[in-house]
Amino acid sequence: MHKEATLYLIPVPLGDTNYARALPDYNCDVIRSLKYFIVENKRSARRFLKKAIPSIVIDELIFNELNEHTSPKEMAGLLSPMAAGDSIGMMSEAGCPAVADPGADIVAIAQQKGYRVTPLVGPSSILLALMASGFNGQRFAFHGYLPVEAPKRLERIKALETRMMAEDETQIFMETPYRNNKLLEDLIRICKPSTRLCIASDITSNNEKIQTRSVKEWQRNIPDLHKKPAIFLIYK
Repeated sequence: MHKEATLYLIPVPLGDTNYARALPDYNCDVIRSLKYFIVENKRSARRFLKKAIPSIVIDELIFNELNEHTSPKEMAGLLSPMAAGDSIGMMSEAGCPAVADPGADIVAIAQQKGYRVTPLVGPSSILLALMASGFNGQRFAFHGYLPVEAPKRLERIKALETRMMAEDETQIFMETPYRNNKLLEDLIRICKPSTRLCIASDITSNNEKIQTRSVKEWQRNIPDLHKKPAIFLIYK
């Protein structure tokens, strides 16, 4: 393993799946070399590491949590082991850290300090959904979560559809799983019948389902996405 202190960005599978399907062996080699971890949730991080590497001794590892409540001063402190030459692994609860994730702020600090940052290969629901959608993969935009408030959400959906048409650009966004059905209801009600909507749920899990239909077609058979991790894409 590279001896220079490195911030490794470690992807976590997006659902309950065989980890060998979603992660290369090299990732496990990196994890074995690390003592320090920056994680979104200690409990889920420990569970992931134990499943990925059953022989790992969890109690010998040091975990520091990073979430939306972590202050900028605290973030800088999370990288302190690197000043002593120790590498750190960073993980979100699912998918690639620093993408739609507060980990981006940690990466920015590491870059400012001149530390080596190495992203590891792994599942990204955004790219996997785009790959399987049949939509424009040359021009696309990811918007994260849409507004929770109904008037603002409806306004944003209309704006995204307008941008999609004007820019010939795939629009990608997501929602908290327990609000998926409400977002889907709004999309079907607001978007033009001819607009194509791709719904990608439970990506990389045994229940994975990625389907592209026109809004008009979705109206005939609306899926139940309650509590299912999902990505939504629209394109003309």
